[in-house]
Amino acid sequence: MSDPPFRCFRDLSNQHGPLMHLKLGESNTIVVSSPEMAKKMLKDLDPGFAERPQSVASKIMWYDRTDLGFSPCGGYWRQMRKLCISELFSPKMVDLFQSIREDESARLVKSLRESSGNAVNITEKLFAMASSVTCRAAFGAACKDNEMLLKTMADSQKMVAGFEIVDLFPSSRIADVMSWRKLQLMKVMRRRLDAILDDVIARHRSNRAESGGRRLGNSEFGSEDLVDVFLRAKEEGQLQYPIDDNNIKAVLFDMFTAGTDTSASTTDWTLVELLRHPRVMAKVQAEVRQALKGNRASIEQNDAVHDMKYLKLVIKETLRLHPPAPMLPRACIDEHVIDGYTIPAGSMVMVNIWAMQRDLRYWKDPETFEPERFENEELSFVGSDFKYLPFGIGRRICPGTSFGLAAMESALAQLLYHFDWKLPEGVKAEDFDMTENIGNTASRIQNLHVMATPYEKP
Repeated sequence: MSDPPFRCFRDLSNQHGPLMHLKLGESNTIVVSSPEMAKKMLKDLDPGFAERPQSVASKIMWYDRTDLGFSPCGGYWRQMRKLCISELFSPKMVDLFQSIREDESARLVKSLRESSGNAVNITEKLFAMASSVTCRAAFGAACKDNEMLLKTMADSQKMVAGFEIVDLFPSSRIADVMSWRKLQLMKVMRRRLDAILDDVIARHRSNRAESGGRRLGNSEFGSEDLVDVFLRAKEEGQLQYPIDDNNIKAVLFDMFTAGTDTSASTTDWTLVELLRHPRVMAKVQAEVRQALKGNRASIEQNDAVHDMKYLKLVIKETLRLHPPAPMLPRACIDEHVIDGYTIPAGSMVMVNIWAMQRDLRYWKDPETFEPERFENEELSFVGSDFKYLPFGIGRRICPGTSFGLAAMESALAQLLYHFDWKLPEGVKAEDFDMTENIGNTASRIQNLHVMATPYEKP
């Protein structure tokens, strides 16, 4: 096997077919690489493949798997997911967070203007902006140690992919010994994460106590934010499945990771592809500037941004080539038979979304960045067609899809409207390393450095 695994699995499936059984250590691993097989597992046999595989990293970093991403699809999971959707990801809440997105985008634009003439690490700036948007929406304010939270997120995503020695040989004492240093590192990361999230919860408790009931919550809008909702539900003791601070921290880390990583990495990939394809850059930039010509209102308040059809096509095409989660991890609880092949109970199942979205059998010129292909493809982000699953499918589909898309559209509209983009001297777009980072998510392995020249409006 080579890194990243989804590229290796794609090459193997080209030789051995869309349903492969790999013996990775003691683990039965089933790799799915076709929409037809994915549909049989994730829809026809749902909920038989709705669980997530277990790993030591998910147990340590996500508080014994009590978050949304790794907990079993039972009553507790449904309870916590419902709270998150109603208080953070509903259309009403996504619209409410418009002012936060605008404010953080304005900060980014100001920062880029101040660095005009110098190369900037736009990747770092995009992740910092996305993390601030997520923290302000979910926690009521940006975290004091935002840099450490971002590093913890990046490190944990690499470790949770499910290919650690201790996960592949769970009964081996030798594997335990070989993994000791990495396990200790994860425990140190967990203690740092505890300190950050404990501070967030303590601040909310203190503000709620000091207000004496006069203040409804800690959000920027005077209402409750997600942390307030969890604390109130915990205090009232009326939840079917009682929660403690660790449960709250598990879900908060989930929300931070999903809200930050998806939107920032996709925005970064979009800029990379636009720099590699000047024709597309010119076309989408002309659309944005024409739509907002002469309008002094905020970009997102202008209804024109919702009608920027080509910008939406660009984002769709970026998500096809660079899905945030290139492999969809599942666990088969019971034995199943698919097309005559037995899937053993307890198998780890990896649906290779990255491979399916680049498959020549379903896409014309699949390695080419061509947003126009979606003009005649009625594909949505909610799994209407199994050849295109950038946010997953079914009950495990990413609950923050609308939150992430709004953040991407807002950031890209600002960046394309306010600046002309070019690469530093001596750097060529055709020489970009397009390899992905190893882990649960797939940001680009190299950061993007660019020159941003302020646009002189006519």
